[in-house]
Amino acid sequence: MRISKLIMTAILSFSFAGSAQADSPNKLLTILTAPEPQTQLMAMVLTMNAIGAGAEAEVLLCGPAADIALTDAPETATAGQPPKNASPQGLMKMMMETSGLKVQVCAIYLPAKGADTSVLIDGIKAAAPDAMGAAIVASNTTVMSF
Repeated sequence: MRISKLIMTAILSFSFAGSAQADSPNKLLTILTAPEPQTQLMAMVLTMNAIGAGAEAEVLLCGPAADIALTDAPETATAGQPPKNASPQGLMKMMMETSGLKVQVCAIYLPAKGADTSVLIDGIKAAAPDAMGAAIVASNTTVMSF
């Protein structure tokens, strides 16, 4: 009888531990710095698919990739690419609207451009380094960098 109680306790412990993990969703932080439009689009495609698989995602844009966040973005950010004629900026905006994707630019991007947040797409802000650092090391977070 005592062995069956031990087995039952072990089973219940694993069940509760599994459900606690299942209650906290996986988090994805996509850090995008690459200047190539194809790489930028692939980062957005993978982020979109992670959201579709249940992840909570956010994107940090730095360097040339942060140009995607501009209201007056270069054509490389807005031009459709094969096979579905999607653009990096278009897919990012779609995820922001449909999935609540949080997008930020690196803290030094705007000062380096001599600009302020008025040049950014609505909803995109400059990242706070301390908050972004905490997000990078948070449990259940996967960092994907391009």
